Amino acid sequence: MVFKKMLRALGVGGPSVDTVLTDSRVHPGGVLTGEVRLTGGEAHADIDYVALSLVTRVERSDDSSAPVEFDRAVVAGRFALPAGAHHSIPFQLPVPWETPVTEVFGSHLHGMALGLRTELAVAKAVDKGDQDPVHVVPLGSQAAVLAAFGDLGFRFKSADLEAGRIHGVHQQLPFFQEIEFYPPPHLAGGLSQVELTFVTDPHGLAVVLEADRRSGLFRQGGDAYGRFHVSHHDAERTDWRGRIEQWLHQVSSTRHNPGHGHGFHGGHGGHGGHEGPGVGGVVAGAAAGIVGGMVLGEVFEGIGDFFGGDDD
Repeated sequence: MVFKKMLRALGVGGPSVDTVLTDSRVHPGGVLTGEVRLTGGEAHADIDYVALSLVTRVERSDDSSAPVEFDRAVVAGRFALPAGAHHSIPFQLPVPWETPVTEVFGSHLHGMALGLRTELAVAKAVDKGDQDPVHVVPLGSQAAVLAAFGDLGFRFKSADLEAGRIHGVHQQLPFFQEIEFYPPPHLAGGLSQVELTFVTDPHGLAVVLEADRRSGLFRQGGDAYGRFHVSHHDAERTDWRGRIEQWLHQVSSTRHNPGHGHGFHGGHGGHGGHEGPGVGGVVAGAAAGIVGGMVLGEVFEGIGDFFGGDDD
């Protein structure tokens, strides 16, 4: 992906910058590589620094949302850029392990967007260029869990990022991702939805589940929680379908306090949904070599529109 942004502080004739990614797809804990290409304007310019940052949009407790920069690196310090000169800055930007997933098996997760922003400072004036989309694909350990939800008949509803931290889970970023699913028909009488959160580090991941239970004659309503900690290696070999099925049975049959014993974060307000096919269908389609058949959500068309230009 490439973006071009004329430095507004210098007006017409100032230096321009293109950021080129070798590959816009990356997994949590991976590395984005590419180069920042600068072209001198009509006059000599002293560049103070060039920085790259990862930005996304996070829901707040008051149901509003705001752009959040969650990783930043200066890729070049002070240097001179003569008029009309070309200067390239290669970079390797590590992606945090807790970076949210935006694409699952080739399909965009509706509600998610993440961008790489280039910041250029010249003569104490800072220009933050338009965001260039970055597509974050799940690790094998995460994909195994997502596939189990599809195999169990769950349908994708929506995904978003919530500000805050999960109690009892070591977390570095100030937000976490919630991937919401509609339950299969045989569970719809007792559950309205199930939310999935990954908190990942180099060694493994926490799989955090939240079920929104419907109240009934012999069943207490409210939220119920579950949490599993497992290494990446073991996660790819775990029977997630069996584990999730067992947890769902406990959730559906329990009559005690729905939050008891799980140490999870407090409940959240509802969010608008977007229904889609099960993740398992996408996995099956990919395995069979079928291209373009299964889509989890609408592909967003402009990451700049998603962020709303709040940082300009």
